[in-house]
Amino acid sequence: TLDSREPDFVVRGANQDWEGQSLYELYTTNFTPFEWHAAIFERARQRGMLGFSSPFGIEAIEFLESVGCPAYKIASFENNWPDLIRRAAQTGKPVIVSTGMADLADLERVVSIVRGEGNDQLVLLKCTSTYPAEPLNTNLRTIPHLRELFDCQVGLSDHTMGTGVSVAATVLGATVIEKHLTLSRADGGPDGSFSMEPAEMAHLVHECRQAQQALGGVYYGPTAAERKSLAFRRSLYVVQDVAEGEILTTDNVRVIRPGHGLAPHLLPQVLGRPARRALRRGTALGWDML
Repeated sequence: TLDSREPDFVVRGANQDWEGQSLYELYTTNFTPFEWHAAIFERARQRGMLGFSSPFGIEAIEFLESVGCPAYKIASFENNWPDLIRRAAQTGKPVIVSTGMADLADLERVVSIVRGEGNDQLVLLKCTSTYPAEPLNTNLRTIPHLRELFDCQVGLSDHTMGTGVSVAATVLGATVIEKHLTLSRADGGPDGSFSMEPAEMAHLVHECRQAQQALGGVYYGPTAAERKSLAFRRSLYVVQDVAEGEILTTDNVRVIRPGHGLAPHLLPQVLGRPARRALRRGTALGWDML
């Protein structure tokens, strides 16, 4: 951008923390210095994490290549810049693109550029570029549509407060969640007001993983974990001593707990039949007894 205070270059109405700043002031005071990256990446590796960066210019990608950046995140405000996207794709590394403000034509262009460079490691993040964002404007149903439309991994760049939207996105198939992180919102900063603190981030990760595990598959009938609970269901039991040959009636067979006998819906087929042998009170009824 230009170092200018002309009206076009002054932030109005986007975020109260940015209000009145020029674009030049906003970006020059809030970028991550190049010299920090190597140390950050190394620290991430030591902690078993994947550290990468969002370039805001071609020269930034060249620098990040020199320090071994393993992936590139294209911010929503850059998703209409073909040259930046193309250079990121040319590295052959994963390219994560936030889709804030982009229409389908924009996204088709992004996908075409990345794949045109032979790069199939594309992730699209559903994003609402308001800070913070309201759940009402998040439109998470776009996530499965993006995946079906472009046949790629899809996630969420989440600027809402709390964990609910990210958890819902996970249920809808998001495989990447982006959230802003701060040590303390009280410290301020350009994104402090809509960032998560560490304990909140840990909770978010836990809840998203729980949601992902809970999806499971399409399954009917008792799971292995449920089998011990079958005893608490009802089934057919002998409730009075029955002699061999005696007819089974509602007086001597009832639907009670536990669930070790024949299923309750079989009662009409059981009533009126003779007992094959003597049955004691408290016997779980089975077909071999009739």
